[in-house]
Amino acid sequence: MPALQSMNTAPSDLTPARMRVSFDVDDTLVCYGDGARIEASRVPAFIHRWFGEPLRYGTRALVRELRRRKCSVWIYTTSGRTPFYIRCWLLLHGIRVDGVVNSERHRQGLAVHGFSCLPSKFPPAFGIDLHVDDSEGVRMEGDSHGFRVVVVSPDDRFWTRRVLDAVAHAQAA
Repeated sequence: MPALQSMNTAPSDLTPARMRVSFDVDDTLVCYGDGARIEASRVPAFIHRWFGEPLRYGTRALVRELRRRKCSVWIYTTSGRTPFYIRCWLLLHGIRVDGVVNSERHRQGLAVHGFSCLPSKFPPAFGIDLHVDDSEGVRMEGDSHGFRVVVVSPDDRFWTRRVLDAVAHAQAA
């Protein structure tokens, strides 16, 4: 016999909210330098000059696993890249994102929070539950302002495991 549902609870209220995970771009998803492992390019040569930034190795598999875990995937960068550019660049690598916060959207989103000194990132303004970044400074801002950050260095070969562990920890909280 199916469990009885409370008259005050709609079926959608029983479904947990999707966790939003955001990624920084520079030195997190785009890593240059000696030894930087990158995904094999799926970008046609004639397009490479516009969307040719290298994608960090493991990103495709990580995003697939986050989707399997019912996470929403976002980009949060304070670079001047446009959301259009970011979406196209990632689509050329086979990755779809649910949202993009760039420097302009960051400033607009934080203006309503009345910060006297804007943090470099503030994921809660966009409903983001966990942010992935290479910066210890962003982690410190997370500690100060009450948001979760997992720091991954550009040369960390186990960065995807670190992200998945942080997601599991956040989902369990």
